[in-house]
Amino acid sequence: MMSFDTFVAVASGGLALGAIYALMAAGLAAVWTTLGIFNFAHGAFIALGAYIGWQIADAEAAGLGLAAGVVGAFVGLFVIGILFHLALVRPFERRPDIVTACVITTLAGAAICESAINLIWGPRSKQLGQLARGEVDLGVFRLPVSDLVLIAVVGATLGTLGWFLSRTRTGRAMRAVSQNREAAELMGLDVPRLYALAFGLSAAIAGLAGIFVGGLRFMTPTMGTDPLMKALIVVILGGIARFTSPIYAAILVGFVESFSNYYVGLYWTPAVLFAMMIVVLFLKPSGLFGHHQRTL
Repeated sequence: MMSFDTFVAVASGGLALGAIYALMAAGLAAVWTTLGIFNFAHGAFIALGAYIGWQIADAEAAGLGLAAGVVGAFVGLFVIGILFHLALVRPFERRPDIVTACVITTLAGAAICESAINLIWGPRSKQLGQLARGEVDLGVFRLPVSDLVLIAVVGATLGTLGWFLSRTRTGRAMRAVSQNREAAELMGLDVPRLYALAFGLSAAIAGLAGIFVGGLRFMTPTMGTDPLMKALIVVILGGIARFTSPIYAAILVGFVESFSNYYVGLYWTPAVLFAMMIVVLFLKPSGLFGHHQRTL
């Protein structure tokens, strides 16, 4: 029987995992909904964000602190995402086989990014520091400060992204493009620029997620593979009907993974997540919170 303290610890860990998965899935969904393609380099962007953050923050490198590493990873991946779009996606946007072409180009881009990480930083494992240390005593139980800070930062990031998409002119233009490219072009919107912006934002959010992942586990050039799989599960489970759909699914996946790790172990947890995804696809192919319309 799980004690109350254990339940709180497992639930807190699940909420923190859900927050990270929400960040990953939000970036992945931004490209999926806007361009209609799956970016297989998203996991490599997560790894790049972690390594750029380490290069700026760690005492063995520049030593500027974790806050500077977070900013550097976000800005650096935003630029990399735009360049990635210009080089590997934009040339195929008008082709009828864009989905197949971009599967190949984004997989190639992921391999190039992983090789670049290995070349620049080497294969030796690294790790970023925690956002904060210590625990908060709430009387009947304690919570790690790092989990609370992570949830607060992710919440602020996703809230800002939601505000940008719904309240700003550029954000509303991105939503219009995601719904109907031809109509957006007839209205005079610069669709290629908005596509590049979507890719840049997606990569920047992935870079921020990489900072959090790098603080939880050892960093390797291929560290983005597992987060990419989790982000894919989240997007499929939640659907892409609206901006909040993957967020709800991410919290669910975080809790399921945390409690599965406790009850059935790390080895069987991926099987539990995939089984849950298959059941949802059978019962509701558009996702738990989705419908067939594609929109931000």
